[in-house]
Amino acid sequence: MEKKKYNISVEATLEVIGGKWKCVILCHLTHGKKRTSELKRLMPNITQKMLTQQLRELEADGVINRIVYNQVPPKVEYELSEYGRSLEGILDMLCAWGANHINRVYGDTFSVLEESVLNDKLKQES
Repeated sequence: MEKKKYNISVEATLEVIGGKWKCVILCHLTHGKKRTSELKRLMPNITQKMLTQQLRELEADGVINRIVYNQVPPKVEYELSEYGRSLEGILDMLCAWGANHINRVYGDTFSVLEESVLNDKLKQES
């Protein structure tokens, strides 16, 4: 593996979890294993191609595990790896920061958040 050079370590972090969808995928996986179709349903604005690409990249970086069940029809699930679980605190902080940002900009966090399991958890905490 070729050694990369980074100016600061957050560049390495963003290389793994940066982009529009990776943190969203990881947040959903903090709530347990998910099939591709479940993730797609939870993120209706992501294309199937992009979801597949992001899952492959997260798997290649060792952040998630792809579990293939030997059955017909085929079944594949994704889960956070042990390494990926080390991101849970960061993901929680990103969600909290986002909620505060939405509240600052819009005045009401829940008026702009879609219904989801993740947002229900946020409502319970507030």
